[in-house]
Amino acid sequence: MSSDQPFSSRPHSDQIDPAGTVQDADASDARKAPESVEDARAADLTNMERLVADFGRALMLLSRIPWPARLEFQSGLIARSVWCWPLVGILLAGMAVLPAQAVLGLTGNTGLAAVFALMALVGLTGALHEDGLADCADGFGGGVTRERKLAIMRDSRIGSYGVVALVIAFAARFFVLQQAIESGVFMMLLLVVALFSRLSMPVIMLFLSPAREDGLGRGAGRPAVVPFLVAALLCILLTLLLAGPVMMLASVLAMVLACFVVGLLARWQIGGHSGDVLGCCQIVTEIFVAIALLSVLHGGLA
Repeated sequence: MSSDQPFSSRPHSDQIDPAGTVQDADASDARKAPESVEDARAADLTNMERLVADFGRALMLLSRIPWPARLEFQSGLIARSVWCWPLVGILLAGMAVLPAQAVLGLTGNTGLAAVFALMALVGLTGALHEDGLADCADGFGGGVTRERKLAIMRDSRIGSYGVVALVIAFAARFFVLQQAIESGVFMMLLLVVALFSRLSMPVIMLFLSPAREDGLGRGAGRPAVVPFLVAALLCILLTLLLAGPVMMLASVLAMVLACFVVGLLARWQIGGHSGDVLGCCQIVTEIFVAIALLSVLHGGLA
C-alpha cells in the first residue's frame, strides 16, 4: 500500500515532478506547465474564484470526491490551498455522521454506528491517510538505512508493521467514537477531530523539509504563513463554537503533541516528511485529539 500511488480524483507523487508541476492523471507524459502559465491563469481569476479553486484542489487532494472544473496543481497552488484543508475535513466528517446516525437510529447499537462512521471516512478519503500510516510503519520498522526506509514506504505491498499499525489505529478510533456516541458528543468530537487532524499536515509541511527530491511531499511545497494562519484560525474559531474554550485548548495541545511525536520520528528515520508522513500524522492527530476531548469530558472540565 502506498500513498504515492495515484487515485482517479487526486494528484499524487507520480503526477508531481520535482519542479512542482502536476501532470494529467490520464497522460503521464504531459509537458510541465511553466510558472508563467500559472501566474497568467491566476491573474485572470477573481478573489472568489481563487478561493473556490483552492477548496476544489484541497477536496481533490484529500478525498475521493470529484470536482467539476479542471484545476492546476502546481506546488504553489497546493501549498496555498492549506487554508481550507480543515474545511474539507469538517465536510467529510459531516458526511460520515449521516450513515452512523442512521444506523444508530435503526439499531441503537453504538459500536455498529462507530463502524459505519469509520467506513464512511475511509470511503470518502480512499484510505489515503491509513495508507500513509501503514507505509510509515513498514518503512520505519522494516528498513535499516534511510534509503531502504524510503524504498519500503514507496512499495505498494503492506508488511506486518503496517498491518499492526492499522489494527491498533482502527481499534483506538473505534473505541473513542463508541464512547463519544454513548456520551452524546459524537458529532462534536468527529467535527473537531476532523478540523485539527487536517491542520496537523500543514504543520508538518511548515516545520519539516521533504525527505525526497520527488513525490507528494516535495510537490506540495511549503505553505506560506498566511494560509497556515487562516487554517489555524478557522480551527480555533469553529472549535470554540462547537465545543467551547476548554475543548479548543485541549485540541490544540493534543495536535501539537501529535505533530511533535510524528515530526520527531520522521526526522530521525528519514530526515524529513513525505506524503506518507502527512497521512500518518493525520491519523495520529485524530486519535490524540479524540483522547484529549474525551479526557476533558471524563474529568468534568468542560
